[in-house]
Amino acid sequence: MRDQSPRRQNPRQQGARPNRRNVLFGGAVVAAGGLAAACTSNSEKDDPAPAAQAGSLAGDNDKPGTQVTLGFSAPAADHGWIAAIAKSAEAQARKYKDVTFKPVEPTNDINQQISAVESLIQAKVNVLVLLPNDGEQLNQVARKAMDAGIPVVNLDRVFPDKLSYRTWIGGDNYGMGVSAGHYIGRKLKGKGVSDPVIVEIQGIATLPLTQERSKGFADALKSYGYSVTAKQDAKFTVESGNQVAANLLQAHKKIDAMWNHDDDQGVGVLAAIKQSGRKEFFMVGGAGSANAMREIESGGGVLEATVTYPPTMAASAIKLGRLIAHGRGMADLVELRVPQSITLASETVTKDNVDTYLPLGFES
Repeated sequence: MRDQSPRRQNPRQQGARPNRRNVLFGGAVVAAGGLAAACTSNSEKDDPAPAAQAGSLAGDNDKPGTQVTLGFSAPAADHGWIAAIAKSAEAQARKYKDVTFKPVEPTNDINQQISAVESLIQAKVNVLVLLPNDGEQLNQVARKAMDAGIPVVNLDRVFPDKLSYRTWIGGDNYGMGVSAGHYIGRKLKGKGVSDPVIVEIQGIATLPLTQERSKGFADALKSYGYSVTAKQDAKFTVESGNQVAANLLQAHKKIDAMWNHDDDQGVGVLAAIKQSGRKEFFMVGGAGSANAMREIESGGGVLEATVTYPPTMAASAIKLGRLIAHGRGMADLVELRVPQSITLASETVTKDNVDTYLPLGFES
């Protein structure tokens, strides 16, 4: 969930994932979404003095204000998470009478996305919300927008140059690993397991986002005296997820716990597990898809939890873009302007709280 590899960057901070698709805004979704919604009125006549903003009522920022145009660009929706990103942004923009939403054709072609962003710069949008196919390769066009006086809200896949964006908002890949590791570590420790077999199914092993997830997982497990027994990457696809899970099941006659980085590829992982008939272990998923949450809700299977990487971050990016265009900050903060970066929390969704998170899940 991350950064500069072409096309498959993140389910969350890297490139688009193949096939269906690397939760929801987790506590942060509620937090960031709620934060962005909070503040002061957007109408000029009601503008409070700056010193009074910290005490303004949450929700005031949703009142109609100056008309603004928000440009939006993202990769093609070739998997569930990216599809949810686009839907989330558009749905949020529709909630504001003072926002004109100007999306460009989604694409996985770097040059086409650069051209699309340039068209938004030429159109002189007030703010540009941009989820790049590749942060490094779109860095210059984002900088071009900033130099033209158009603030850029960098969504998830970060640009290497901080001068290329006004605000970054995205998920926490390291935190995903930590959340999964703590769930597994606590449960195994509670059962008194001293030398567990823990397997990990990654996305694309060479991506920074995957490496961050794996590091967080290993660090959390270490606090319980545990370590990963075996790990293999599944390319973020259903087909590879199925094959990798089958291979791991065959290689390990007994497994205590499994962490799968991505709920989209998890469709294939779960299919392989069900086909094997194995039930001696429990599994934690990643990203927070609706189908994974429904599986958790129904119970009876190996999937007990998923850790979130919320596509609802796109809705919050729209909120942030609107606040930036209006020159406002977040009422829950003392500062007068939107922060430079916001990292969303990775929440752990279990049967105990799945009803709360299910409405935020995306379809794989």
